[in-house]
Amino acid sequence: MGAVAKAIDRLNLVVGRGVAWLALLMVLIQFGVVVARYVFNVGNIAVQESIWYLHGIIFMMGAGYTLLYGGHVRVDIFYREASERRRALVDLFGVLVFLLPICVTTFVLSWSYVLNSWAVLEGSTEVAGLPFIYLLKTVIWIFAALVGLQGLSIAIKAIAYLSGASPSYRPSPFGEAETG
Repeated sequence: MGAVAKAIDRLNLVVGRGVAWLALLMVLIQFGVVVARYVFNVGNIAVQESIWYLHGIIFMMGAGYTLLYGGHVRVDIFYREASERRRALVDLFGVLVFLLPICVTTFVLSWSYVLNSWAVLEGSTEVAGLPFIYLLKTVIWIFAALVGLQGLSIAIKAIAYLSGASPSYRPSPFGEAETG
């Protein structure tokens, strides 16, 4: 089971680091749009829409990576000062009762939404816009899968610690201070 958790962590690490480069690309494109618009009085709808696409992809595909490093919002009133055992119990409960059901619900409820978009190869409502909305909507499934898998990894680590198979409980094998 530990190998499964490590593989999931590695997947989200690789995806997260790859997606981080999209942030730089988004900033450069936005800079180019501003310069083109205000210096040369030139605009391009497809280029502007690409910024929206990148923004969505960064947040949706980076969510598993953020969960890996404990970067999501958490009410730390009890968790921060809790023992490792209590943290493992809280994480296991949270994953099983909240996170995994939400990921499954997200996937199930978006099923027809994404498939309908693929059926018509949905594109922009703008004539000169990007014709790839169906691909962007598919990122919803990727989001649900990556976050769900990372939740599974956290649950595996919590179970390993609570059962005595692991001497300590660290949801992130890479250390909380490491940012890549």
